[in-house]
Amino acid sequence: MMIKIGLAALAFACSLAAGPALAKTIQYSTNLAGKDEVPANTTEGKGTVTAKYDTDTKVLTWKIEYSGLTGPVTAAHFHGPAKAGKNADPIIPLKGELKSPIEGTATLTDEQAKELADGEVYFNLHTAAHKGGEIRGQMGGVM
Repeated sequence: MMIKIGLAALAFACSLAAGPALAKTIQYSTNLAGKDEVPANTTEGKGTVTAKYDTDTKVLTWKIEYSGLTGPVTAAHFHGPAKAGKNADPIIPLKGELKSPIEGTATLTDEQAKELADGEVYFNLHTAAHKGGEIRGQMGGVM
């Protein structure tokens, strides 16, 4: 009887320990360039996005750095779902100060998390000279 209780307690303890271990953080990144906008442009602007997605809390945290744009950023968004070469509506509009570096977080829906994992989310920065987007990059995951 004591062995059964001991085994049951051990199994329960292992199940508690395994729960948080299933959560993981997935790293995402992309380079931002005018050639990746749709339609493409020849801006001198460039940038990077680095992001982390926590599968347990569903929180996406990002840092965006850029330089060389034709003017101040007028809007910044994560868009989806869309593969490279296609456009989509914004799914996460960035608010507040849009000077480099831009840092922020958002809680994703299950659908947005799947789109991100499937490579169907891109980020771009808009300026007055490039209202549809001056530089863009498709978010790619790295474990």
